[in-house]
Amino acid sequence: MDPLYLVIAAVGIPVLMVAAALVVKARRQADAVPIPSHEPQSEDSSKEEQDQGQAEAVGAFYDATTDDFEKVYGEVIQAFRTHDLSNLLNHQMQVMEMEAGMNVVDAGCGVGGPACFFAEAGKVNVQAVTISEVQVGKAREKVKERGLEERVQVLHGDYHRLDQLITPQSADVVYFLESFGHSHDKAAAIDAAARVLKPGGKLYIKDLFLREPLRDEHIPLMQREVDRINTAYHYHIGDLYEVLRHLRQTGWILSRLQTIDLPLEDFENLSISNEFQELTGIGRIDSWHDYIFPVEFYEIVCYRPWFSDGVGDNRYFLQNLYYAQVHGKSEAEIAEMKMDPEALRQQKEE
Repeated sequence: MDPLYLVIAAVGIPVLMVAAALVVKARRQADAVPIPSHEPQSEDSSKEEQDQGQAEAVGAFYDATTDDFEKVYGEVIQAFRTHDLSNLLNHQMQVMEMEAGMNVVDAGCGVGGPACFFAEAGKVNVQAVTISEVQVGKAREKVKERGLEERVQVLHGDYHRLDQLITPQSADVVYFLESFGHSHDKAAAIDAAARVLKPGGKLYIKDLFLREPLRDEHIPLMQREVDRINTAYHYHIGDLYEVLRHLRQTGWILSRLQTIDLPLEDFENLSISNEFQELTGIGRIDSWHDYIFPVEFYEIVCYRPWFSDGVGDNRYFLQNLYYAQVHGKSEAEIAEMKMDPEALRQQKEE
């Protein structure tokens, strides 16, 4: 395959700034207010059955194919990867700004390779979720082999309902590593992540999204390939614009949107996907004539909004201020948020 990566302009002010974790640690105790529209809406039985059926289909797919995935991919089932997988995983840890002692959630954990790596290298506590019973067994074996039972917990369930598996507002990070595309309802997956994140917690998504066709005649060719991928892998390749719109409409602070920035010499070039197709016949490309790669890989990093005294010294002040107004904070509380942090501290000391 010959992927083309387009760098798109960063969204929000300021963007691509460092040390978010230090800012979060420095802020005072957050006044947790729920993000709007994140509680599950009432569903009729047919919708619930459809959702359950979609999740079970993904689980059945991986129950049947995980052994083959392991033969080709090993313990890190990600198509966009580096020759030395530690380079990829260290990059992801850096982008997520993991720190020792954090509680993180792996939404769609596969056989547990990244979860174990992050627990060992980053000294974080991981709750790893997969819909596949086969993957649960393999991941738990891996955790036991590495002596990580105190740091990694493997859970069987649907990541669209994370709060049924994980304590609400308990996680510092929720991440999707090429698992987000399996979601048939990406808004629900995002909302579920919000419910288990602490105020100020991070959401990290690394996945493939629909490419923009540059010529009209490419549209049917690309759609044909998208349909083939979705059918073969039980995938639902996401529309980047729709995902970003939902994040912004539900109050998330969009911190980073970028192509995955790795040195070219480290990049594995997606040839491993061809190896899997040759081994299994799943998603095999029969002809490269007129073939157009229909997706692009992106990383998305978002923060769940928070309120706190002295929030004016935080780089997301304007976003948090708007969120406070939407949630009916008092004029006095909003005035405090606008104050110079040093003046606010002196006022409180008096």
